[in-house]
Amino acid sequence: MTQIAIVYHSGYGHTRRMAQSVAEGAAKHAQVHSIEIDAEGNVPEAAWQTLLDSDAIVFGSPTYMGSVSWQFKKFADATSKPWFTQQWKDKLAAGFTNSASMNGDKHSTLHYLMTLAMQHSMLWAGTGLMPSNSKAATRQDVNYVASFAGAMAATPSDASVDEMVDGDLKTAALFGERVAQQAARLAAR
Repeated sequence: MTQIAIVYHSGYGHTRRMAQSVAEGAAKHAQVHSIEIDAEGNVPEAAWQTLLDSDAIVFGSPTYMGSVSWQFKKFADATSKPWFTQQWKDKLAAGFTNSASMNGDKHSTLHYLMTLAMQHSMLWAGTGLMPSNSKAATRQDVNYVASFAGAMAATPSDASVDEMVDGDLKTAALFGERVAQQAARLAAR
């Protein structure tokens, strides 16, 4: 069975909830391993082997000041060891993010995650979802935030994890399912 690793940092729990939705979608087609980057920017030592053994790696970070959190950046810098020998070359990669504002410069975060993947010679998967951008669209619709590069969510700064928008969480689940399907396609070749 295809193996997917979801490695993410969550400052207030919202990105963790997104990671859970991505995992729920991916689990329909793959075995999923969730790896949370801790408050000091570290992952358990065993996580490095999980990342190596995975067919796809999905990166997740909140968007802080227009990019990934410092904890995620510390993890990314630590990936220089597998980068040096191109251990992740040709693995599928994807990414997701959350911020308080509707825009919040989330696309900069996704570009950072994509650049990290390209440094590792990975293959990038976007959402594969059309945006909900008609006059009839509501905040509960899938891909209302309208991202092709990766899954995005917008959660007001005073909203709890339980108040996250269902449409954003469904978008994350569909995104996870797509990543798992594409990873299975690559593994079958």
